[in-house]
Amino acid sequence: MSFLREALVDPVFSLLGEAADETGVEAYVVGGFVRDFLLGQPCKDLDIVAIGSGIELARKFADKIHAKPAVVYENFGTALVRYQDYDIEFIGARKESYRSDSRKPLVENGTLEDDQQRRDFTINALYLCLNKDRFGELLDPFGGIGDLQQGIIRTPLDPDITFSDDPLRMMRAARFAARLDYTIEENTFEGMARNKDRIRIVSMERVTEELNKLILTNHTTKGFMILFKTGLLALIFPEMQNLHGVKFINGKGHKDNFFHTLKVLENLCEESGDLWLRWSAILHDIAKPVTAAFDPKHGWSFHGHEDRGARMVPKLFTRMKLPLNDKMKFVQKMVRLHLRPIALVDEEVTDAAIRRLIVEAGEDLEALLTLCRADITTRDEAKKGRYRENFNKVADRVREVEERDQLRNWQPPITGEMIMAHFGLPPSEKVGKIKLAIREAILEGTIPNTYEAGFAFMESYGRAYLSGEEKI
Repeated sequence: MSFLREALVDPVFSLLGEAADETGVEAYVVGGFVRDFLLGQPCKDLDIVAIGSGIELARKFADKIHAKPAVVYENFGTALVRYQDYDIEFIGARKESYRSDSRKPLVENGTLEDDQQRRDFTINALYLCLNKDRFGELLDPFGGIGDLQQGIIRTPLDPDITFSDDPLRMMRAARFAARLDYTIEENTFEGMARNKDRIRIVSMERVTEELNKLILTNHTTKGFMILFKTGLLALIFPEMQNLHGVKFINGKGHKDNFFHTLKVLENLCEESGDLWLRWSAILHDIAKPVTAAFDPKHGWSFHGHEDRGARMVPKLFTRMKLPLNDKMKFVQKMVRLHLRPIALVDEEVTDAAIRRLIVEAGEDLEALLTLCRADITTRDEAKKGRYRENFNKVADRVREVEERDQLRNWQPPITGEMIMAHFGLPPSEKVGKIKLAIREAILEGTIPNTYEAGFAFMESYGRAYLSGEEKI
C-alpha cells in the first residue's frame, strides 16, 4: 500500500475528506489531477468519485464551505461545485453498458472496481483516497504509474471493450499522446485501428472538440500521424486525408502534400499557439488534390488552390461544426493569401503590390507572415537558408511600407458619402467608380494617403469622369 499525501496539501482536499466522512461514503480524487501531479503539471479540475451518491457528497461539501449550492445534473448523476480556483465535479461510482449503435451508456450504480474498469487509460485510473483514515492512499489497479514512467498510453481493459464502449477515447488516445509526447501501446494502437468505424456514432461536435484539443498540444503532428495510421483521419477529416499520396506521370511526381502540411504545422507550432492560425496551416493547401494538373513541359501544378481552398473553408467549418464567425473568416483569409508574401520575393516587386497585400491582410498581417515563414519546408538546408533570408527581406520591406504609409486596417480617406455630397449624386455606380479610382491612386502611390490629397484627386478626377472626359 502506498500513499501520496503530498499531492493533497491544499486544504480543499481535507475539506472534501471531511464532507465524505460526514456523508458516510468513500471518496477519491481520480484521473487528471493525480496524473498531472505526478507529471509536475498544475491541474485545477478535480474529479471526485464517491462510492455512493456523488450528488449528495457535492451538496454536503457546498454546505460545508458555505458556497453556492452544487449545480446538479440529474440525468448524468453528476454535480459541480466551484471553490476558490477549483472546478470540482462529483460523481458516484458506476458501471456502464453500451448498445452497438450508440455511445449513450446504460448507467447503474457500481462498485469501486466497476468505476476503475470504465476509465479510458491506465494513467487516468489513479485514485487518491480522501477519507481521514486512508487520506492520500494511492490506488493503481492497472499499473498506471509504470505507464507514466515509461511514457505509454494503454487501456485498462481489452481495447476492443474500452473503445467500443466509448469511441471518443480513440481521439483522446491520440490527444494524450500528442500532449505528453507518449507512445500508444501496440495492442491499444491496433485496437484503435480495429474499432475506427465506431467513431461514426459520435457527434461531430464532440469529435471536433477533441480535435481542437489535439491541435493545441505541443506535438500536434504526432497526434495527426496517429489518426492517419489508425484510419481515423479518413473518417473524421477526409479532406486532410486526401492530401496524402504522390501521383507520377512520365516519371514526374509532386510532393506528398499531407506530409508537407504536417511539416508546415510543426513549424508554425514552434511560433504560435493560436488555434485558428494552426487551423490555417492545416488548411492552407487543402485544395491541392482538386486543383492538381499535369503539363508534359512544366510538370505538376496546383494553380488557384489558394482561392479554391478559401472557398472550401466555410463548407468544411460547417461540416465539422467549427464556428462560422470571425474565426472562420480569419482562416479563410489566411488560406487565400498564403502565397502572396512568397510571390513578393522578387526584388522588382513594387511598393504598390506590397500596399495591396497590407490592405488585404489588415490586422492579420503578422499572422500571415508567420504562416508563410512556416511554409518553407525544403529539406535542403542551403535552400532553406536562402528561402528564409529572402522571405525575411520581404517581411522587413512589408513592415517598412506599412509603417510609412499607415495602411493596416486602411479605409480610403474619402468616403462614398463625401463623394455624393460634393457632386450632388445619389447612391450609384458612379460613386463607386470614383471611390475605386481614389483607392487605386493611393495604393499605386500616385497620391499620398491623406484626406487633402484624396479630396483634391476626387475633385479633379470626379469632374473629368462625370463630364465624360475620363473613362474607367
